[in-house]
Amino acid sequence: MGGDSLPIGRRVAYLRVRRKLSQQSFADRLGKSKSWVDKVERGVRPLERMSTIREVAAVLRVDTATLLGREVQPAEAAARGAGVGRIRAALSTYEMALGLPTAGREALSTDRLARAVEHAWTTFQQARYPRLVELLPGLLTEVHRAHVRNPEAGRAAVVQAYRVTAALLVKLDEGSLAWMAAERAMCAATGDRVLLAGAAVQLGQVLRASAGARSVMLAAAYQVAPADPDCGTPQEWSLCGSLLVQAALIAARAGDDRTADELLDEAAEMAARVGDGHDHHRTGFGPAAVEVGRVTAAVELGDGPQAVARHEEVIGWEGWRWLPVEHRAAHLVDAAHGYLLTGDPVSAARVLIRTDSIAPAEVRHRPAVRELVAHVARVPDAPTTITPIAIGLGLL
Repeated sequence: MGGDSLPIGRRVAYLRVRRKLSQQSFADRLGKSKSWVDKVERGVRPLERMSTIREVAAVLRVDTATLLGREVQPAEAAARGAGVGRIRAALSTYEMALGLPTAGREALSTDRLARAVEHAWTTFQQARYPRLVELLPGLLTEVHRAHVRNPEAGRAAVVQAYRVTAALLVKLDEGSLAWMAAERAMCAATGDRVLLAGAAVQLGQVLRASAGARSVMLAAAYQVAPADPDCGTPQEWSLCGSLLVQAALIAARAGDDRTADELLDEAAEMAARVGDGHDHHRTGFGPAAVEVGRVTAAVELGDGPQAVARHEEVIGWEGWRWLPVEHRAAHLVDAAHGYLLTGDPVSAARVLIRTDSIAPAEVRHRPAVRELVAHVARVPDAPTTITPIAIGLGLL
């Protein structure tokens, strides 16, 4: 049954409750005593005989593979893989770079293309990742057409489309493909410091594990920073501050806590100029975003108590509720890691359940989060409330 699997007794208990059977009625259908059922569900009495396992599965109306935790890969995972394949194919076209005419219908107008890109970003920020997987291949084709028709007018759409593509692919743990999209965004943005800074935000997400990327983030940040701080715009501060947060997280991943703190403090000063409740250049930057960044940095540094303390403070801020759904969900996942670092799987499960309630795709479509759910559900002291999610995802 595998040492890494959820104990079969807990799986029996979950499936019994889902069938709306009491322990007594379940026992009656099996021809067993209520005490026998209770001992099985608590793991006191093992289920070892296949004949008994088949009888239990029949009463629960599941196959034995499900009862044993050997479910096949969910269909949604296969669909996600096919969608990523279509995004890869769209990214692998070079008509734009070569200036070749594109086949098919006429390119969308600049306004319609801008609305399509805006819709893609909104879909991402609402954490509707499966829908965005469907949208992106067509959107990338459209921005390529627009760029060929009018390279300068279509450039912003190209950069934004590559940015949102990179952001999604980071979520899906498609590192090499995310790097391709981020690099394309950077190349398309060359010569425009604002577009370049926006593209660099996604590049930082892709290169979180690369210490050398910190200098790239800082260069982009100070290039877009206003020459006169008193004359800076919220848009400039948002881009600059977001890049400093990315640089701080790269430093934290490398174990450099001092640099991470200094960069986050600098970003916090910029965030104070912007305020919460804004989304300039699709950054969601503001005081709450910086504080959320501090939680991520603490997790990267392995400082569970610091991560938990800051998490429990920031979720009480009004600004936290103004962050995009995707941003809040990602933060809750970081908080779950923080709780695990402090040896508190109960609180880790609680925030993962909350994540699933506000952004199901954050849990169901991010491979790293699926692994986290499976890990938490297997902890002996974890609450049974995490079990339905894990079993529903085919993880246990």
